[in-house]
Amino acid sequence: MNRERRKQIAAARALIDQGKALFDEAREMLETVKDDEQSARDNLPPSLADGEGAEKMDAAISELENAISALEDFDADEIGNTLDTASE
Repeated sequence: MNRERRKQIAAARALIDQGKALFDEAREMLETVKDDEQSARDNLPPSLADGEGAEKMDAAISELENAISALEDFDADEIGNTLDTASE
C-alpha cells in the first residue's frame, strides 16, 4: 500500500475515534434519560400505573434501551485494528 492510501486510512481512523467519543457521550446521555424515565415510571401513583401514560413510558424506556444497545455495538477498536492491518 502506498503512502497516500495509508494517510487516507489514518485520517479515516481519526474520524472513527472522534465518532467513538461522540457515541460514548450520546450513550451516557441516553442512559441518564432512560434512568430518569424509569424512575418517573416507578414513582407513578397506583391510579396511573396501569394507564396509557405508563404504557407510553414503558415503550419509551424500551426504545431507549434499544438505542443504547446499538451505540454499544459500535466497536471502534475492532475497526481500528482492521484498518491497521489493512495499512500494513
